[in-house]
Amino acid sequence: MRVFFAALGTETNTFSPLPTSLASFKDRDYYPAGTHPDKPTFLSGPLHVLRERCAELGWELAQGLIAAAQPSGITTRVAYETLRDELLSDLIKAMPVDMVILGMHGAMVAEGYDDCEGDILERVRACVGSGVVVGAELDLHAHLSAQMVKQADMLVLYKEYPHTDILARAAELIELCIEKYQNKIQPVAALVDCQMIVPIHTTREPGASLVKRLQSFEGKNGILSVSVAHGFATGDVPEMGTKVLVYSDAEPAAAQALARQLADELIALREALMVPYRSIDQALDEALVAPQGPVVLADRADNPGSGAPGDATFVLQRLLERQIQQAALGPLWDPVAARIAFDAGVGSTLKLRLGGKIGPLSGAPIDVLCTVKALKREMSMTSLSGGLTPLGDCALVQAQGIEIVLTSNRNQAMNIDLFTQLGCDLMQKKMVIVKSAQHFYASFSTIAKQVIYVGGQGVATPDWKTLTYTKIRRPKWPLDA
Repeated sequence: MRVFFAALGTETNTFSPLPTSLASFKDRDYYPAGTHPDKPTFLSGPLHVLRERCAELGWELAQGLIAAAQPSGITTRVAYETLRDELLSDLIKAMPVDMVILGMHGAMVAEGYDDCEGDILERVRACVGSGVVVGAELDLHAHLSAQMVKQADMLVLYKEYPHTDILARAAELIELCIEKYQNKIQPVAALVDCQMIVPIHTTREPGASLVKRLQSFEGKNGILSVSVAHGFATGDVPEMGTKVLVYSDAEPAAAQALARQLADELIALREALMVPYRSIDQALDEALVAPQGPVVLADRADNPGSGAPGDATFVLQRLLERQIQQAALGPLWDPVAARIAFDAGVGSTLKLRLGGKIGPLSGAPIDVLCTVKALKREMSMTSLSGGLTPLGDCALVQAQGIEIVLTSNRNQAMNIDLFTQLGCDLMQKKMVIVKSAQHFYASFSTIAKQVIYVGGQGVATPDWKTLTYTKIRRPKWPLDA
């Protein structure tokens, strides 16, 4: 028995001004065949499960390319085709194989390719034929397409947002694929489009109960797996939107009936699932009157995890104008300011120009007197899967009572060690502003007395009606009635 694993993906914000190039992948995660480290990285969850299971079963594991880029704008054609062809070349070299497991995002868009994952799966299937088991793990923010479902024997999406279940879902995928290989099950799929786009925070109701409900069907009455693709609203492609995917054991009617039932339940919950966003000043007002701190404010519109630059200054500008102190903010992507802070050294006081460098939706750069509080070379942040996310050279600077983490690598806030390893004491802050949509929650909720979601302008704005869509299928709630 020979199993092949590879991974390729990114989450594409088609409205982002930042192109995703070959260098974007090599700056984040680029591991040629057989060179992946022991700790998990983005999209490599199935590999770590496979290493254990193949060792237990005495199966041979061939490890192909693993490549992932920080969410940005459209991937260049040369980047996508180069990496896709490297993955396929690794597969061909590993053949014959009995099973192919892939790690992909599900919302990767490249020049000329609106459905990169569908394209990869189609080419993988053409290489291995119909007799080989093909499975993939996907992010729940996928543009789940009929092409993906057609070409794979099994697709399993994360269920939790933030994605704290990456390894658990990888284990489910692999066990189902093993059972398929052993002819114990015959998976058949049903995919239903809800004709809407909703975020589902599984840290609050009704999202928390929804996950339990999905899992309650699995392993009973022939139902093998249930996934909900939330969709990715800032990806302007035909397949964008919330969808339900159900696999049954050789019972297509049962899969279709359950998928339709769950889609209807989601549609009924759509108003309750929407996130209660505040304007910047509303969020600051609420945080200031909170009886206890720290209050965590999520700057969703500038979330690098949704393809935004991470250098927007809109919130920082209001903090300074309103003379709010006892605040921390990060990560602010500004390698130039970080480099200047390193040149000046810890303890130095100097005027820095912060943020606002990528475009109009980053706001204006801010000139402010800063004190360099701490510096750390090649700093990493703990990721949701327990691995390390490189942030590059990072500086903690203080401006008018606000401590700001400047990073050289662009990423969203996922763990409090983004601040604490630079000596920033979050428990002494009235408010903590994080550039993230929801992945911050798993770690920051351990110290937050309250969490407030901030909307407004930005490359990753949650005000989707301000975006100019040209490719998505309409109608789609809440963009349309």
